[in-house]
Amino acid sequence: MGASISNLEEESKPGLGDIPESCVACVLLYLTPPEICNLARLNRAFRGAASSDSVWESKLPHNYNDILAVLPPHHRDLCKKDIFALLSRPVPFDDGNKEIWLDRVTGRVCMSISSKAMAITGIEDRRYWNWMPTEESRFHTVAYLQQIWWFEVDGVVKFPLPADIYTLSFRIHLGRFSKRLGRRVCNFEHTHGWDIKPVRFELSTSDGQQASTYCCLEETDQEDSNGNHNRGCWVEYKVGEFIVGESDPATEVRFSMKQIDCTHSKGGLCVDNVSIIPSDLKARRRRGVLK
Repeated sequence: MGASISNLEEESKPGLGDIPESCVACVLLYLTPPEICNLARLNRAFRGAASSDSVWESKLPHNYNDILAVLPPHHRDLCKKDIFALLSRPVPFDDGNKEIWLDRVTGRVCMSISSKAMAITGIEDRRYWNWMPTEESRFHTVAYLQQIWWFEVDGVVKFPLPADIYTLSFRIHLGRFSKRLGRRVCNFEHTHGWDIKPVRFELSTSDGQQASTYCCLEETDQEDSNGNHNRGCWVEYKVGEFIVGESDPATEVRFSMKQIDCTHSKGGLCVDNVSIIPSDLKARRRRGVLK
Protein backbone atom coordinates (compact mmCIF):
# COMPACT_ATOMS: atom_id res chain seq x y z
CA MET A 1 0.00 0.00 0.00
CA GLY A 2 2.76 2.45 1.04
CA ALA A 3 4.82 1.51 -2.01
CA SER A 4 1.84 2.13 -4.29
CA ILE A 5 1.24 5.60 -2.82
CA SER A 6 4.94 6.40 -3.22
CA ASN A 7 4.84 5.35 -6.86
CA LEU A 8 1.79 7.52 -7.49
CA GLU A 9 3.53 10.53 -5.93
CA GLU A 10 6.59 10.02 -8.13
CA GLU A 11 4.44 9.72 -11.23
CA SER A 12 2.58 12.92 -10.36
CA LYS A 13 5.74 15.06 -10.13
CA PRO A 14 5.91 17.51 -13.05
CA GLY A 15 8.80 17.21 -15.54
CA LEU A 16 10.12 19.01 -18.58
CA GLY A 17 7.56 17.21 -20.70
CA ASP A 18 4.74 18.92 -18.78
CA ILE A 19 5.80 22.46 -19.68
CA PRO A 20 3.34 23.95 -22.19
CA GLU A 21 4.79 24.43 -25.65
CA SER A 22 3.81 28.11 -25.58
CA CYS A 23 5.90 28.65 -22.44
CA VAL A 24 8.86 26.88 -23.99
CA ALA A 25 8.54 29.12 -27.06
CA CYS A 26 8.72 32.22 -24.83
CA VAL A 27 12.00 30.96 -23.36
CA LEU A 28 13.46 30.13 -26.78
CA LEU A 29 12.96 33.72 -27.91
CA TYR A 30 15.92 34.67 -25.70
CA LEU A 31 18.28 32.00 -27.05
CA THR A 32 20.50 31.85 -30.13
CA PRO A 33 19.62 29.60 -33.09
CA PRO A 34 22.29 26.98 -32.23
CA GLU A 35 20.98 26.83 -28.65
CA ILE A 36 17.41 26.42 -29.90
CA CYS A 37 18.42 23.53 -32.14
CA ASN A 38 20.21 21.82 -29.25
CA LEU A 39 17.19 22.12 -26.93
CA ALA A 40 14.88 20.74 -29.62
CA ARG A 41 16.28 17.29 -28.80
CA LEU A 42 14.97 17.32 -25.22
CA ASN A 43 11.35 16.27 -25.76
CA ARG A 44 8.23 16.80 -27.84
CA ALA A 45 7.32 20.17 -26.29
CA PHE A 46 10.77 21.62 -26.95
CA ARG A 47 10.83 20.12 -30.43
CA GLY A 48 7.47 21.69 -31.26
CA ALA A 49 8.42 25.09 -29.83
CA ALA A 50 11.76 24.98 -31.66
CA SER A 51 9.85 24.76 -34.96
CA SER A 52 7.51 27.63 -34.16
CA ASP A 53 7.28 30.42 -36.73
CA SER A 54 7.09 33.01 -33.95
CA VAL A 55 10.43 31.83 -32.53
CA TRP A 56 12.29 31.82 -35.82
CA GLU A 57 10.77 35.03 -37.12
CA SER A 58 12.35 36.77 -34.12
CA LYS A 59 15.77 35.52 -35.31
CA LEU A 60 15.32 36.82 -38.85
CA PRO A 61 16.07 40.44 -39.83
CA HIS A 62 12.86 42.44 -40.18
CA ASN A 63 13.40 42.78 -43.94
CA TYR A 64 14.33 39.17 -44.64
CA ASN A 65 11.90 39.21 -47.56
CA ASP A 66 14.33 41.50 -49.38
CA ILE A 67 16.91 38.72 -49.23
CA LEU A 68 14.35 36.12 -50.30
CA ALA A 69 13.57 38.33 -53.30
CA VAL A 70 16.87 37.32 -54.94
CA LEU A 71 15.82 33.64 -54.76
CA PRO A 72 13.20 31.75 -56.80
CA PRO A 73 9.63 32.58 -55.62
CA HIS A 74 8.85 29.14 -54.15
CA HIS A 75 11.28 29.74 -51.27
CA ARG A 76 8.89 32.32 -49.82
CA ASP A 77 6.43 29.56 -48.89
CA LEU A 78 8.86 27.90 -46.49
CA CYS A 79 8.32 27.95 -42.72
CA LYS A 80 10.41 30.50 -40.81
CA LYS A 81 12.82 27.87 -39.47
CA ASP A 82 13.58 26.65 -43.00
CA ILE A 83 13.95 30.24 -44.20
CA PHE A 84 16.54 30.90 -41.50
CA ALA A 85 18.38 27.69 -42.45
CA LEU A 86 18.29 28.70 -46.12
CA LEU A 87 19.54 32.24 -45.52
CA SER A 88 22.27 31.19 -43.11
CA ARG A 89 24.05 29.76 -46.15
CA PRO A 90 25.48 32.14 -48.78
CA VAL A 91 22.77 33.29 -51.19
CA PRO A 92 24.29 34.27 -54.57
CA PHE A 93 22.89 37.12 -56.65
CA ASP A 94 23.97 39.46 -59.45
CA ASP A 95 25.01 36.52 -61.68
CA GLY A 96 26.69 34.81 -58.74
CA ASN A 97 29.19 37.64 -58.25
CA LYS A 98 27.73 38.72 -54.89
CA GLU A 99 26.60 36.76 -51.86
CA ILE A 100 24.50 37.59 -48.84
CA TRP A 101 23.83 35.47 -45.77
CA LEU A 102 22.75 35.57 -42.14
CA ASP A 103 25.20 34.94 -39.34
CA ARG A 104 24.13 31.63 -37.79
CA VAL A 105 24.44 32.86 -34.22
CA THR A 106 23.10 36.41 -34.38
CA GLY A 107 20.94 36.37 -37.52
CA ARG A 108 22.60 39.58 -38.73
CA VAL A 109 23.21 40.25 -42.41
CA CYS A 110 26.64 39.81 -44.03
CA MET A 111 27.65 40.37 -47.65
CA SER A 112 30.56 39.64 -49.97
CA ILE A 113 31.30 41.08 -53.42
CA SER A 114 33.56 39.19 -55.84
CA SER A 115 36.36 40.90 -57.75
CA LYS A 116 34.39 39.90 -60.88
CA ALA A 117 31.72 42.41 -59.84
CA MET A 118 34.27 45.24 -59.66
CA ALA A 119 35.62 47.61 -62.30
CA ILE A 120 39.36 46.90 -62.53
CA THR A 121 41.52 49.12 -64.73
CA GLY A 122 43.25 47.01 -67.39
CA ILE A 123 41.41 43.78 -66.56
CA GLU A 124 40.80 43.06 -70.26
CA ASP A 125 44.53 43.11 -71.05
CA ARG A 126 46.18 39.80 -70.16
CA ARG A 127 49.57 41.52 -70.01
CA TYR A 128 48.37 43.10 -66.78
CA TRP A 129 45.65 41.00 -65.19
CA ASN A 130 44.49 37.37 -65.22
CA TRP A 131 41.57 35.52 -63.66
CA MET A 132 42.92 32.73 -61.47
CA PRO A 133 40.74 29.80 -60.34
CA THR A 134 41.26 28.79 -56.70
CA GLU A 135 39.59 26.97 -53.82
CA GLU A 136 40.79 29.71 -51.46
CA SER A 137 38.03 32.08 -52.54
CA ARG A 138 34.32 31.72 -51.76
CA PHE A 139 33.78 32.72 -55.42
CA HIS A 140 36.39 30.21 -56.67
CA THR A 141 38.13 32.90 -58.75
CA VAL A 142 40.44 35.83 -57.92
CA ALA A 143 41.94 38.61 -60.02
CA TYR A 144 45.75 38.35 -60.26
CA LEU A 145 47.82 41.41 -61.18
CA GLN A 146 51.12 40.70 -62.95
CA GLN A 147 52.26 44.30 -63.45
CA ILE A 148 50.68 47.72 -63.97
CA TRP A 149 51.39 51.41 -63.42
CA TRP A 150 47.83 52.68 -62.87
CA PHE A 151 46.29 50.43 -60.21
CA GLU A 152 42.59 51.05 -59.62
CA VAL A 153 39.74 48.80 -58.42
CA ASP A 154 36.22 50.22 -57.99
CA GLY A 155 32.93 48.66 -56.95
CA VAL A 156 29.38 49.47 -55.95
CA VAL A 157 26.58 47.58 -54.25
CA LYS A 158 23.00 48.65 -53.58
CA PHE A 159 20.92 46.62 -51.16
CA PRO A 160 18.35 47.26 -48.39
CA LEU A 161 20.69 46.33 -45.52
CA PRO A 162 19.04 46.22 -42.07
CA ALA A 163 19.88 48.95 -39.58
CA ASP A 164 23.36 48.31 -38.18
CA ILE A 165 26.97 49.52 -38.17
CA TYR A 166 28.96 47.77 -40.89
CA THR A 167 32.66 47.35 -41.65
CA LEU A 168 33.86 47.18 -45.27
CA SER A 169 37.13 45.36 -46.02
CA PHE A 170 39.17 44.25 -49.05
CA ARG A 171 40.64 40.71 -49.05
CA ILE A 172 44.08 40.79 -50.68
CA HIS A 173 47.03 38.42 -51.14
CA LEU A 174 50.61 39.33 -52.08
CA GLY A 175 52.09 36.73 -54.40
CA ARG A 176 50.68 34.06 -56.69
CA PHE A 177 49.78 30.79 -54.99
CA SER A 178 49.17 27.28 -56.28
CA LYS A 179 49.36 23.65 -55.22
CA ARG A 180 52.32 21.45 -56.01
CA LEU A 181 52.37 17.81 -54.96
CA GLY A 182 49.49 18.55 -52.61
CA ARG A 183 51.28 21.43 -50.88
CA ARG A 184 50.51 25.15 -51.11
CA VAL A 185 53.35 27.12 -52.68
CA CYS A 186 53.68 30.85 -53.42
CA ASN A 187 55.52 32.58 -56.24
CA PHE A 188 56.64 36.18 -55.71
CA GLU A 189 58.21 36.69 -59.13
CA HIS A 190 55.88 39.62 -59.97
CA THR A 191 55.48 41.01 -56.43
CA HIS A 192 56.96 44.50 -56.30
CA GLY A 193 56.17 48.18 -55.83
CA TRP A 194 53.84 47.96 -52.81
CA ASP A 195 56.39 49.36 -50.35
CA ILE A 196 57.06 52.57 -52.30
CA LYS A 197 53.75 54.44 -52.06
CA PRO A 198 50.62 53.61 -50.02
CA VAL A 199 47.39 52.31 -51.50
CA ARG A 200 44.33 54.49 -50.89
CA PHE A 201 41.17 52.69 -49.75
CA GLU A 202 37.87 54.60 -49.87
CA LEU A 203 34.15 54.11 -49.33
CA SER A 204 31.14 56.38 -49.64
CA THR A 205 27.41 55.83 -49.16
CA SER A 206 24.32 57.26 -50.84
CA ASP A 207 23.49 59.26 -47.69
CA GLY A 208 26.83 61.08 -47.67
CA GLN A 209 29.01 58.99 -45.34
CA GLN A 210 32.68 58.68 -46.30
CA ALA A 211 35.76 56.88 -45.04
CA SER A 212 39.29 56.45 -46.35
CA THR A 213 42.61 55.02 -45.28
CA TYR A 214 46.13 54.68 -46.67
CA CYS A 215 48.32 51.63 -46.34
CA CYS A 216 51.57 50.31 -47.82
CA LEU A 217 50.77 46.70 -48.59
CA GLU A 218 54.30 45.49 -48.00
CA GLU A 219 55.49 47.08 -44.77
CA THR A 220 57.09 43.91 -43.46
CA ASP A 221 58.97 45.73 -40.68
CA GLN A 222 55.88 46.74 -38.72
CA GLU A 223 52.34 45.78 -37.83
CA ASP A 224 49.14 47.78 -37.66
CA SER A 225 45.42 47.09 -37.30
CA ASN A 226 45.53 44.90 -40.42
CA GLY A 227 48.07 42.53 -38.88
CA ASN A 228 51.45 41.42 -40.16
CA HIS A 229 51.90 42.16 -43.87
CA ASN A 230 53.78 38.99 -44.74
CA ARG A 231 53.75 37.79 -48.31
CA GLY A 232 51.83 34.65 -49.09
CA CYS A 233 48.94 35.33 -46.69
CA TRP A 234 45.39 36.55 -47.21
CA VAL A 235 44.93 39.87 -45.40
CA GLU A 236 41.71 41.82 -44.88
CA TYR A 237 42.28 45.56 -45.17
CA LYS A 238 39.64 47.56 -43.34
CA VAL A 239 38.45 50.52 -45.39
CA GLY A 240 36.07 51.95 -42.81
CA GLU A 241 32.63 51.79 -41.23
CA PHE A 242 29.23 53.10 -42.23
CA ILE A 243 25.87 53.26 -40.47
CA VAL A 244 22.55 52.11 -41.86
CA GLY A 245 19.60 53.69 -40.05
CA GLU A 246 16.75 52.25 -42.12
CA SER A 247 16.59 49.50 -44.73
CA ASP A 248 14.28 51.65 -46.86
CA PRO A 249 15.51 53.23 -49.04
CA ALA A 250 18.24 50.77 -50.04
CA THR A 251 21.78 51.86 -49.17
CA GLU A 252 24.24 52.27 -52.05
CA VAL A 253 27.87 51.76 -51.07
CA ARG A 254 30.77 52.67 -53.37
CA PHE A 255 34.27 51.47 -52.61
CA SER A 256 37.69 51.64 -54.21
CA MET A 257 41.33 50.71 -53.88
CA LYS A 258 43.91 52.62 -55.91
CA GLN A 259 47.57 53.47 -56.32
CA ILE A 260 47.80 55.69 -59.39
CA ASP A 261 51.31 57.10 -59.02
CA CYS A 262 52.69 56.21 -62.45
CA THR A 263 56.32 56.83 -61.48
CA HIS A 264 56.69 53.15 -60.63
CA SER A 265 55.03 49.85 -61.51
CA LYS A 266 53.52 47.36 -59.07
CA GLY A 267 52.41 43.76 -59.37
CA GLY A 268 52.12 40.30 -57.90
CA LEU A 269 48.79 40.91 -56.14
CA CYS A 270 45.57 38.87 -55.84
CA VAL A 271 42.23 40.63 -55.26
CA ASP A 272 39.56 38.28 -53.93
CA ASN A 273 36.52 40.12 -52.60
CA VAL A 274 35.07 42.93 -50.52
CA SER A 275 33.17 42.01 -47.36
CA ILE A 276 30.47 44.01 -45.59
CA ILE A 277 29.92 42.66 -42.08
CA PRO A 278 28.43 44.12 -38.87
CA SER A 279 31.36 45.78 -37.11
CA ASP A 280 31.12 44.18 -33.67
CA LEU A 281 30.46 40.78 -35.26
CA LYS A 282 33.66 41.09 -37.28
CA ALA A 283 35.62 42.11 -34.17
CA ARG A 284 34.25 39.15 -32.17
CA ARG A 285 35.19 36.75 -34.94
CA ARG A 286 38.70 38.17 -35.00
CA ARG A 287 39.00 37.44 -31.29
CA GLY A 288 37.61 33.93 -31.80
CA VAL A 289 34.38 34.48 -29.87
CA LEU A 290 32.21 33.43 -32.81
CA LYS A 291 33.01 30.64 -35.22
